[in-house]
Amino acid sequence: MSEILKPAADWELKSILAQLGEQNLPVEIVGAGTKRAIGHPVMAAAVITTASLRGISLYEPTELVMSARAGTPVSQVEAELASRGQMLPFEPLDYGPALASRPGLQTIGAVFATNNSGSRRITVGSARDHLIGVRGVNGRAEIFKSGGRVMKNVTGYDVARGLTGSWGTLAVLTEVTFKVAPLPDDVATIVYSGLPEDLAIELMSLAMGTPYEVSGTVHLTPAHAARIATPPLAGETTSLTALRVENFMKSVRYRKGRLIETLKAYGQPVELDLEASLGFWGEIRRMAFAPASDAILWRVSTSPRKAAELVATLRRHMPVEATYDWSGGLVWLEIPDCADAGAADIRRAVAIAGGHSTLIRAREAVRREVEVFQPQAPAIEKLSRGLKRAFDPRGLLNPGRMYQTM
Repeated sequence: MSEILKPAADWELKSILAQLGEQNLPVEIVGAGTKRAIGHPVMAAAVITTASLRGISLYEPTELVMSARAGTPVSQVEAELASRGQMLPFEPLDYGPALASRPGLQTIGAVFATNNSGSRRITVGSARDHLIGVRGVNGRAEIFKSGGRVMKNVTGYDVARGLTGSWGTLAVLTEVTFKVAPLPDDVATIVYSGLPEDLAIELMSLAMGTPYEVSGTVHLTPAHAARIATPPLAGETTSLTALRVENFMKSVRYRKGRLIETLKAYGQPVELDLEASLGFWGEIRRMAFAPASDAILWRVSTSPRKAAELVATLRRHMPVEATYDWSGGLVWLEIPDCADAGAADIRRAVAIAGGHSTLIRAREAVRREVEVFQPQAPAIEKLSRGLKRAFDPRGLLNPGRMYQTM
């Protein structure tokens, strides 16, 4: 079993990486470990966790800016923000329940290291779009800083955003600075039952094209919908298509009514109030539709107009349950356990439809053999190798986690 190292300061992390580098020993980088089962298994001499690098180092509510050390739990960050009527606008997903871990453990550094974003991304952007500064230590054992506490502070390369989504393969983040947003005064959700997937995507896309500021759209097929426990949706046996509106109370009431009128051809929806809406979208964030099991779970990004066709193509080869987020631009696919995780069929379908796919959950033996992240085009692969050489020339950090040869 690999030794677990818990540096509590940048200089301590630098010293550890310098010693490992001298011995050419690879290391696995984790936060709380909630996403450790995503990617190829990492063969390393030691594990470095940022769990001891915690605490909020800066919070300026009037400027909508916060800095936190990388190991700070997201739950702590969100509790502090909520006390001042603010939030993380990109509402990062909690992968823990889908990967046999407890909810509420993930760290803020891991959110940005994986570019983890939820349903509101369709309107406000991803985690990457809200990151304005980082501190960290690269594979050369060099402490670095990029960006700062204001938006227009970058000259040359935007290293902070470049590191977002690198899954700990380029550097270990020790502190992140990011934009926050006010909490909405009210939230309402309208939910349509029984729509087939193509009509659900049509409805969600139409809703996003209205002037009524829909901030979240999701469609769950029957098996996924049956796992939702929020009243009055608990025990639902048909598909669910949900649209969220939020902001000031009077505005929400008006826009919800206009939205229902605009979409009346799709039937009469169930209306969720503030409490039920928070419960439902909280379940989506915790991935309650795909709880830990032996089933394979894929994350596919594609064009909304291609999503239903892509899933229908896959169903010719295997049973598929799906949840469509971002009006179908993001599809969570759940399929039975199999030797190659259905990778050949899924990657073929994605190649035809356009987009990319990531294997989120599978047995370790399967993850050793299958390309977990989307294979890169030659030009992108060349750029990725250049970044790896610049930040981690010895290949010490999370070797092979994203791609087996990097």
